[in-house]
Amino acid sequence: MSHGAGVIRTGVSSGGPAAPPSVTVASSSAGSDAELMDGGYFRSCAGMLKVAQMISLLIGFISVNNSSWTDYSAYSFFQIVTLCDLVMILFFYIMHIFRVYRKLTCVSWPLAEFLHYLIGTILLLIGSIVAAAKSYNITGLVAGATFGFLATILCVISMWSSYKVSCITQSTSKYR
Repeated sequence: MSHGAGVIRTGVSSGGPAAPPSVTVASSSAGSDAELMDGGYFRSCAGMLKVAQMISLLIGFISVNNSSWTDYSAYSFFQIVTLCDLVMILFFYIMHIFRVYRKLTCVSWPLAEFLHYLIGTILLLIGSIVAAAKSYNITGLVAGATFGFLATILCVISMWSSYKVSCITQSTSKYR
């Protein structure tokens, strides 16, 4: 979401007549904006963290879904929370890969992602605690609750890095 530094050419040099403005500088910065996908986001820390969250949520959902359970309300809540979090994380992942945030500037994307992580993490923590308490030592339910806790920890890490990047960086750059 940062803009690259551009070179400003005045056309006046001390060594001779004015040269025409360079076209290569403008085309290289426009070429990077015109790419469809951000290949660097796949390998970035935030991108890999989102993939780890999606995998742990999917494993937690599948583990609970394929187990025999008796408390319908506790595990249906866990399944709904894991699927909703999975879909929202996938949405933000696709948004970053295809650089949608550059086209839809009317939305504060860092704030939207931070609020998603805040609400989703709280609901996922509640669902994981209830799922662990009602597991009755059934291995699939214990595994689902364990992966729910793992996803909760990964969401807290992602929320902290989102807060650290968007809020702390802005507050320190204000005084420079």
